[in-house]
Amino acid sequence: MMKQKVLCSVILMLPVFASAGPLVYYPMNPSFGGNPGYGSVLLNEAQVQDQHKAPVVAKTPVTALDTFNKRLQTALINRLSSNIISSVVNGTGKIEEGTTETTDFIIKITDIGSGLLNITTTAKATGQTQSFEFDQNAENNSLSTQ
Repeated sequence: MMKQKVLCSVILMLPVFASAGPLVYYPMNPSFGGNPGYGSVLLNEAQVQDQHKAPVVAKTPVTALDTFNKRLQTALINRLSSNIISSVVNGTGKIEEGTTETTDFIIKITDIGSGLLNITTTAKATGQTQSFEFDQNAENNSLSTQ
């Protein structure tokens, strides 16, 4: 018991020297000024920890029939658009004010002044409308009938 007390008192009597230096932060991430060599290590760690996986979406293969029908639909819409344009353009190449109807749509052309036209298309089935403005006085905007 005596040895323990002596040992404890000797340990307590020893001077304890501590030294401290300046606290300096060195970033690891190369994005924030760290060593570029850590980039691949940090990326690998992030990928290992990533638990989120993108959902697997099953794609149906596009058949030749699908492709043909899509092209046919586009061609018919282009032809319909050309017919509508030729019905609203006068002999001077300017668009005339008025309303044109197809089976599914109503196209209303309104002159809002200074050569600016408001063209509104309405879907008959849903009543939805979309509008845009067209400046027929601009050099490259004039349409011609064929």
